[in-house]
Amino acid sequence: MTQRWLQIRGDPSIRRFLFAQTRQQSALDGRYNAVMYRAVKLFTERGIFHIQIHFSSSQITVWSLDDPCNYQVFLIDEFLAPEQIARHDDRDYPREAVVRPFEIAAVLERLGQLRFSDEVVYLRSGSLNIMNGTVGLTFSCDGSHYLDYREFLASEQFRAN
Repeated sequence: MTQRWLQIRGDPSIRRFLFAQTRQQSALDGRYNAVMYRAVKLFTERGIFHIQIHFSSSQITVWSLDDPCNYQVFLIDEFLAPEQIARHDDRDYPREAVVRPFEIAAVLERLGQLRFSDEVVYLRSGSLNIMNGTVGLTFSCDGSHYLDYREFLASEQFRAN
């Protein structure tokens, strides 16, 4: 499935003051490796098909194949709590998924790189949907991108400096 790369410019007032701000350390920032590890496990073993990571507010939103119409929002401590894994039954990785299991960590790692690569223009939130292969990105300049995960991984534009 070929998807278009959609870029959306956000609020002009946010872009106007972009260089007057810098990234502030969030509770999630210092624990991103643990978040990434947990997200990979949920994707590959527990039937989660879409995760959105809100770096700035330290929240993670998940969508489950068992209940796709009802997403769940977790703060960082809730998401990393041991009982979080137990909330979702063991499941085989969905055959219909566009993203292959071994590619998930590469996407999530790139999201982390975009969060930490620049103090002014940085990732505020990022998402991955393994069923349709869409990566969503929202930056500090209030710009958003939606693109296929293969294009995301191949793009020089989304490589950390």
